This record gives sequence, structure tokens and C-alpha cells, in this order.
Amino acid sequence: MFKQKLIIIIREIDIHELKIKLMLKTVIFRAWFYFRNGWSTYLAFIFAAINTLTVTYYLAIEKIPFLTQIFPSFTHYTFILSIIGIPALVLIGYIHFKKSPAYKTEASIGFESNPFVRRNLINSELNLQLNLKIIEMMIKLSDGKKLTENEINNFNQTKDELQKFVNERSIKNKMDLILLKKLMKET
Repeated sequence: MFKQKLIIIIREIDIHELKIKLMLKTVIFRAWFYFRNGWSTYLAFIFAAINTLTVTYYLAIEKIPFLTQIFPSFTHYTFILSIIGIPALVLIGYIHFKKSPAYKTEASIGFESNPFVRRNLINSELNLQLNLKIIEMMIKLSDGKKLTENEINNFNQTKDELQKFVNERSIKNKMDLILLKKLMKET
């Protein structure tokens, strides 16, 4: 009895140590990912905005007399450009996400390149198809009708196809991607 409890404790400790080792491996990559996002989204954006304003004012505006009448100081230039630039950039961002095919292309590349996101999409598509078949079958049975031999064969064929697909696919192979491309062609 004592030996069994000791073995269980050792196994739990081993599992805990394994989890810590895996976490340490991913902590570096997670930190790198968060650093890159923080840098590119916030810090680089702020530096780029300050740099653009500074360079354009001191190398262009300040050297052209008629522009110095419109923008008498760097503060005026920054204020006026912010009033015009921020709404213009919001509009450009809106057009990029809502109206141009660019964002749709970016999103489809994300689905194609990220196997976990792709898996979620494929699973939801398969769930929708299965739910429709189940509802169809339930409506027929609730009306007191029996399923025909052909319908039963179709359900069994669907089940076998899904079982085969689930058994053969993995995150590493391309089966989800192939199905995704097939679904994209159908729409």
C-alpha cells in the first residue's frame, strides 16, 4: 500500500517537472512574441510618428517660406497634422479592414498558416454539417417516419468518412488545409 502511494507521488512530481520544462521552453518564445508585438505595435509606432513629424518639419516645412506661414512652429505643425492625419488614418484603416480585399487575404493566409486556427474552422464546419444531418433525421423520426435504407447508408457513409478523416488528420499533416481549400472553392 505504501509503495503504491509513493509511486503515485513520484509520477505526479515527474509530470510537474515535465510541465515546468515545457513551460520554460515556451516562455522564451512567448516573451519574444510579446516583445515583438509590443515593439511593433506601440514603441515603433510612436518613434515612427515622432520621427516623421520631426523630419518633415525641420527638413521640409522650415526651409520653405510659404509653408512656415501656415505652420509657424513645430507645435502648430504637429497639432494641425494630428487634426487632419488621425481621422485620415482611421479612415484608411477602416477601408483596409472593411472594404478592401487586403484584409480578407491576410485572414485567409492566417487560416492557411496556423494549424490550430485552421483546425477550429474545420471542426466548426464539420459540426454544422453533422448538425444539419442530425436535425434532418430527427425531423423525419419525429414525424413518425422511418429512415430508408438509402438514408441509413448515407448516414453510415458520412460517419465512416468523418471517422477516417479524424483518425488520419493531425496538426502536422495537411489534411485540414486540403479540406479548407476545398471548402473555399465551393463558396
